[in-house]
Amino acid sequence: MKSRIPVSIYADDPITRVGLATELRQRCEIELVDPPSSGPARVVVLAPDALTTSALDLIRAVRSRDGAQAVLVLSALSDADLLAVVESGACSVLWRWEATGTALVQAVVRAAGGESALPSDLLNRLLKQVGRLQQQVLRPAGLTLGGLTDRERQVLRLAAEGLGTDEIAGELAYSKRTVTSVVHDVTVRHQLRNRTHAVAFAIREGLI
Repeated sequence: MKSRIPVSIYADDPITRVGLATELRQRCEIELVDPPSSGPARVVVLAPDALTTSALDLIRAVRSRDGAQAVLVLSALSDADLLAVVESGACSVLWRWEATGTALVQAVVRAAGGESALPSDLLNRLLKQVGRLQQQVLRPAGLTLGGLTDRERQVLRLAAEGLGTDEIAGELAYSKRTVTSVVHDVTVRHQLRNRTHAVAFAIREGLI
């Protein structure tokens, strides 16, 4: 038998907490715990009345302090709060009216496995916001979502192919000083150690 998933519940009102606990307690995949007395949870289900600063701080604390995944059960979420939820590290969001026992367990099991999930309407809203960010903020500055300019990607791509500074400069019709400056800018901005580290970073992040 697979080990059960330790789950904690946080809710602003006792009725919601009892309802969530009742749904989860009867599922064989779940073990309800009350940290720290019962040990750390692998997944925390949070059902705040509203997405306040305190709720976001709690998500961050759960992620950084306990290493647990956070599943949010909400009634509403503005576009601004959607970005805040993503930034906080929450793994999944469920609407209250869709949070059946089966849906809750599925969200918890996926979260325990490191998978994320958003309702389709939230995912569409998030994609639109990312598109606006790209068009209105990053593109005018010559940046992409990865934080690299086209010039920086070109230089690092050639460096990843083993070309030296002179060869990169010749390939792109840049001066040696420009190539060196491009690499320096990337290493400083992303707090990297050297050119090799910058190339490894770009490959790891899928930027080149």
